[in-house]
Amino acid sequence: MTEKTKDKQHFTVARVFFLLIVIPLSLMAILIANGIFKLGVTVKERAVTVLDQKSQEEIKIRTINLADEVANFLAERKKDVLIATIIPTTETAFKRFVGENRKGLWVKEGDKIRQVLAPLYSEMSYIDKNGNEIIKIVNGEIVPKDKLTNVSSPARTTYRSEEYFTKAKELNKGEVYVSPLTGWYISRPEFDQGKRFSGVVRFATPIYGKDGLQGVVQVALDARHLMSFTDHVVPTSATSVYEADASSGNYAYMVDYRGYVISHPNDYHIVGLSQDGSLVPHLTQENSGELTKAGKEVLNFNYLGFLDPNLPEIHKEAMSGKSGMKTYKFGGHTKFVAYAPIKFSGPEFPSGYGWIGMGVDVEKFNELAIKTSQNIDKEAKAWTTTIILILIISIVILFLIAAILARGIARSIAAEVPPGAEGEGPFYDDEEEEDK
Repeated sequence: MTEKTKDKQHFTVARVFFLLIVIPLSLMAILIANGIFKLGVTVKERAVTVLDQKSQEEIKIRTINLADEVANFLAERKKDVLIATIIPTTETAFKRFVGENRKGLWVKEGDKIRQVLAPLYSEMSYIDKNGNEIIKIVNGEIVPKDKLTNVSSPARTTYRSEEYFTKAKELNKGEVYVSPLTGWYISRPEFDQGKRFSGVVRFATPIYGKDGLQGVVQVALDARHLMSFTDHVVPTSATSVYEADASSGNYAYMVDYRGYVISHPNDYHIVGLSQDGSLVPHLTQENSGELTKAGKEVLNFNYLGFLDPNLPEIHKEAMSGKSGMKTYKFGGHTKFVAYAPIKFSGPEFPSGYGWIGMGVDVEKFNELAIKTSQNIDKEAKAWTTTIILILIISIVILFLIAAILARGIARSIAAEVPPGAEGEGPFYDDEEEEDK
């Protein structure tokens, strides 16, 4: 076989190999690289525009739904205390009532987080018409008779200032007194050391008999169950967390009808009592420097106009039954907030118990979005570069394989062609034929 015929065979085999393998492989690599690039651009665009109008509306809808959940939860607690008026007034019945009313609660034990079924009510009691406690359950246990007290005086109540008995005995049958959130205040240093707010919301209602008022029944809702509605929420994410990070500016909170914050990732913003039963002062323009220095930063939206005039407006609108969205300044940052009223009313709060807010720190979130965008861009470029390198190496290897295969095929054909028959068969070359 002549050298020209062999070269032609090599070229033919290489060409077939190129058409059947190298070109499809190259096209596939190009399509994959292009797909990765387009996916990176799409995800990057979504990250940057996360707070567009559509996203804001979605946060608003989520806020409304959460406020309705809280309202329904409080309405169920009102039903519970009314049910408590028709069960036997015995220690056994009251203890069973507390034990049967439970709800899931996330707790942290060491480094582990788990959900437990925790009692809804940390206290339950039956009080006679003179204010004497007759039956009392605390943390699921019956309080001995010698530990019972008269709660007609607020100073003798658990938090030394509560009026649930005097308020409830003035109500008509079927009406329920619902207290504001009540608990000892947690300062900023205490919070930083790991301490968390603990308190109650009391539901109390009178019991009437043939001779008129017989007494009052009250249940004390463990505040953790109420606060859990907002504590685990990140407005821009559907995934729940154990404790939202306030430093991210991306969290939910709850405000009561008085304007006080009653649920917040930073517990030192929550209204609370001093040990003498008096309310810890809230921040105002006059005292903000002094109180902040002392680590006491109670927030009341009615008095935060010195930070931004929109803050009192949000409270005013929410308590008028309106939901909406606003942008305001807080701590030098631009904040977006969606708010919605908690449509649960009572004698003390005819316009509703309060409202839910979901806020996002716009500047911080934009920084995060840009950083995410840059990371996505780097990843897309890295993958594209990797694919190109793999493609180049693959083509070189395939050409080597093609050359080896072509040489092997040529040798095989040469071995099978009889001597002197090079001019016959499929590799016959007209140009090499000698003139006869």
